[in-house]
Amino acid sequence: MEKQQFKSFDVIRFKRFTRKSYSVFASMNKAITIGVLSGFTLASAHATSVNPSEKTNITTSVDSIAHKELEEVEVTATKIGLPMEMAAKQVTVVGRKEIEQAPVKSVQDLLNYVAGVDLQQRSPHGVQADVSLRGGSADQVAILLNGVNLTNPQTGHYSLDIPINLSDIERIEIVQGPTSLAYGASALSGGINIITRRDTSSNLFCRLEGGMYGLFGAEARGAYKGEAASVSVSASYGRSDGYIRNSDYNIINTLLHSRLSVSDVADISIQMGYNGKKYGANTFYTPSFPDQYDDTKSIFASISGQTYGKLKLIPQMYWSRHYDCFQLIREGTPDVPAWYTDHNYHRSDVFGINLNTQYTWALGITGFGGEIRNEGILSSVLGEKMEEAIGKYTKSYGRTNINYFVEHNIVFDKITISAGGILNHNTAIVNKMAFYPSVNISYRPVDKLNIYASWNTATRMPTFTEMYYTTRTHVGNPKLLSEYTRSIECGARLNGRWMSMSGLFFVSEGENLIDWMYNDSDKKWYSTNIKRGSLLRTFGASINTSIGFKQLIGSNQPIESLQIGYQYLTQNSSDASETNPISRYVFNYLKHKLTATLKHDIVKNMSMVWKCRWQDREGVYTQYVDLKENGVVAYRPFFILDLRVEYTLSGFDLFVNANNIFNNRYVDFGNIPQSGFWLSAGASYSFN
Repeated sequence: MEKQQFKSFDVIRFKRFTRKSYSVFASMNKAITIGVLSGFTLASAHATSVNPSEKTNITTSVDSIAHKELEEVEVTATKIGLPMEMAAKQVTVVGRKEIEQAPVKSVQDLLNYVAGVDLQQRSPHGVQADVSLRGGSADQVAILLNGVNLTNPQTGHYSLDIPINLSDIERIEIVQGPTSLAYGASALSGGINIITRRDTSSNLFCRLEGGMYGLFGAEARGAYKGEAASVSVSASYGRSDGYIRNSDYNIINTLLHSRLSVSDVADISIQMGYNGKKYGANTFYTPSFPDQYDDTKSIFASISGQTYGKLKLIPQMYWSRHYDCFQLIREGTPDVPAWYTDHNYHRSDVFGINLNTQYTWALGITGFGGEIRNEGILSSVLGEKMEEAIGKYTKSYGRTNINYFVEHNIVFDKITISAGGILNHNTAIVNKMAFYPSVNISYRPVDKLNIYASWNTATRMPTFTEMYYTTRTHVGNPKLLSEYTRSIECGARLNGRWMSMSGLFFVSEGENLIDWMYNDSDKKWYSTNIKRGSLLRTFGASINTSIGFKQLIGSNQPIESLQIGYQYLTQNSSDASETNPISRYVFNYLKHKLTATLKHDIVKNMSMVWKCRWQDREGVYTQYVDLKENGVVAYRPFFILDLRVEYTLSGFDLFVNANNIFNNRYVDFGNIPQSGFWLSAGASYSFN
């Protein structure tokens, strides 16, 4: 029996508990048992805006709710799993069916279609992208794979260098706002947790693809499911000559994931993976040098467990390493200046161990535990000078982050209350330990309707790049202060048979926020905290609607579903209004983003998916023409329309992807031209 399901004993007690009123609850003398997180996912409270035609069976609890209950479960509450109608916070979930039907080649491309996500791509197809939430920077977003925190401490530019293939993914959970309690101290503006498939049977998948600009892609995945264990292995390769000069790439991904069930006592999960990229980085970091090049490698491994019973132990241990050889001037480029003598070499390591303990008793569910996470780097550029060099590495730096957390959940018939926080200490800040609380409340006045409010806080240490990256164009600052933010959010969600809707409003305040500011006098970027005492207030609202036409009208008509999402952000800062800075991140944010997805049938076994997005970015950048400054310009809004046509028969899937159909030319990251129209086609085969 899959551990995704409750034991029958737990189901009965859970139902009895959730249906009692407050007076009955207060007099209870029996403990209740409720499912908790599968592995230590560090996942926050989850809600969805998924297509109601895709009843997503989200099972983030190990002793989760039985399958018939799961059709009503779309969320979990912080570290403790709860049914959707009881959860007290909202996130977006991108389901497996939506992933399979999207005209994309990577997780990065996929996130572009989420209204609440700001994805600034330097190059498409998973080459490199900065992902931000609610006006934050890529350094403020935690990235997890099955609950393992793979956030890169060197720079957020590399946080999405993770070994994941699209065929591996069951869903992507996007938590917005400060989430220190769920993801650790560094999740200042939110987190993204990628959950892989839990195979219920042995299966095989393979895919081949080709297209414009020398595009080629191949992917294969196989899974074996035994009585007490399962193992899956996937691998992919992608390449292109690039859509502009020096934008070629080669990408390799491999992932192994094994699950073992130890009778009815515990689950054990082991995963390991490799991601390798080599790509031309035309103007990626500075437009003065169009012949940049990057060669990166990521390796990680983790083991986690889950016991069962009223007292549950969820231990986890993980390690990740990231290599980076950055070439400001690509090898083979003619007329290299004499001052450029070598490339930049970096090796960052992260080692973490944590324990999540959860206890179910008469007054609710209490979670407590801790985490130790060590982050270090060897580099030719970043860190403090070593007495003896190690190969190319002449500098190093390291720090350890220690978290203790506690959380308690109380569930009434119509109300859920979740409160807790983390006690955080980082060895880089001597003799200082701070507490970051979190409170979430939801109210269910009628069936299918959830109204919620939350107050959360978070902190973040500066990355190694922000502290030490000093070159001819950038100046780091090792004395940077840690960032702090607090946020209030309220919203509602309604999930019906043929329609789902969700909306929210939030206000956040940030202190000591870190940014790269441009100094026009010496033409350099400086890493700095925004003015001391200056608060950056961000106001935002979003709405998401999904309509399942086959449920509304009937299955005989061609239109399957329509999804529309919109997010609005604005910021208020006295510092910005006084200085009008050219900012990389803090004062550069996505003010408007509108997304829409339409799915419909063409003929039998053939379908079409239209995906569009319109976005308008606040902020300015220094424009370069022929490698020379050409004044400061504002970002312009743009519209992108993508299309996928798919024909499926007997396990075979033939598809055509047309991206940026109108061939719109736009800039989403200052001076880096994005790709225009790109056509590709391919075939895949699935065997179960």
